[in-house]
Formats: sequence, structure tokens, C-alpha cells
Amino acid sequence: MSKRTVLITGANKSIGFETAREMGQSGFKVWLGCRDAVRGKDAVSLLLSEGIDARLAIIDVTDQESVDAAVGQLKSEDGKLDVLVNNAGIPGIYPSAPEAQSISDIMTVYNTNVFGVIRVTQAFLPLLKMGDAPRIIMVSSGLGSLEWVSDRTHPYSQVAALGYTSSKTALNGVTVAFANGLSEYGISVNAVDPGYTATDFNGHTGYRTVSEAARGIVWLAAEASQTLTAGFYFDEKRAPW
Repeated sequence: MSKRTVLITGANKSIGFETAREMGQSGFKVWLGCRDAVRGKDAVSLLLSEGIDARLAIIDVTDQESVDAAVGQLKSEDGKLDVLVNNAGIPGIYPSAPEAQSISDIMTVYNTNVFGVIRVTQAFLPLLKMGDAPRIIMVSSGLGSLEWVSDRTHPYSQVAALGYTSSKTALNGVTVAFANGLSEYGISVNAVDPGYTATDFNGHTGYRTVSEAARGIVWLAAEASQTLTAGFYFDEKRAPW
């Protein structure tokens, strides 16, 4: 049996890179999806030095030609994809009051966090359908939970980032749509909240480590039941939409 494969977008650093490391340590062939070739090669080299079977796929989730080229690369080398982790995301201008954030900035956020995910998922579906127990993981955020952000006693309700928070709410909706649409193919589709993690994203102000953040992603990607689908999870427990 050929080694199981995983593609992780936005994988040259932070949560994406740690997810790649842990997936590789568990025996996966790991494709690091990166926009920047230099940073991507450095990340792959580091994983290779740790004995992980890692490869670089140059991919810009906002560019269809780039996505199609990555699909062609994986099709040529592996002929299938077992797990897709849609991790790439951007915060937009933050903090920014909802009445102040520009439409252009919000559209930029959506092009990566929502349309980019749809673009990548649609493009890789033919390879996923050829995969072994295929799974799609959407790296969302607790800030996308309407229950949490509408609770004025919850700290997430105090975050002023209309573009980012609403993009993650939209991503949760995208997750359910794909889960329902792909159930006949046995493809599991779930979203995960990595939690407030110390990364470049937030100036390393988060209280969680990248290892803690990656744990829930790896669990959904490699350990949870294949029948688990259309869910939103935080630390292996259901989170409120």
C-alpha cells in the first residue's frame, strides 16, 4: 500500500508547519503548500533533516493557475491525495471597527480565507476521490462561532476584525456545504478551531503553542473516525457554530 499523502496550504511556518511535522512523524508523505519558494524550500529541508518525507508544492490559493499547477504536480507524482488541510489564511487590517474596515480589505481577506479554500478544495477533489479514506480539514477559528462572538461575556465578542471573523463564519458554512455534497463519496469534511495561538498572525500574543494548535488538526486528519463529518471542533470536542 502506498504511503498516505497530505497537502497543507500555508505550511512554511507556524501552525501549518507544525501540522506538517506531526503528520510526517505519524507516517504521512507531506506536501507543504507555500507561496514563497525560498521559504518553502527551507521548511521542506528542515523536515527532511528530521527524517520526514516532505515535498514542496508552490501554491497561491488566490490564483487559479497556481492551484491548477499544484494539482498537476501531485497528480503526476502520487496520482491521489488522502488529506487536504486548508490552513492558509490572512487576518486583514486588525484591529479595525466594523464601520471603519474598507470593503477592499474585507474582499482581500475573503479571497484567501473563503474563496481560496473553495478554489483549492474544488481543484483537488478529483485526487481526493482517488484517495484512501479522504478527508478535508478547514482551519477555521473560534472567532467564526456566532454563538461565541454574540455572547458579550465571551472574550471573542471584543475582537474588532469584521473581515476576518466573518470570513471564518463563512468558512464554517463552506465546510457544511462540502460535507453534505461529498458524503456520497465518503469524504469527511470538518472545520477546526486551533485556538488563540502565538504566531506571527497576532504578534505572538496567543496563549497556545503551535503544537497545541496542531493537535486538533492532526486528530481530525488522521485519528478521528472517518464517519465524522460536517462538524466544528476545538481540542477534539464539538464547538458551537
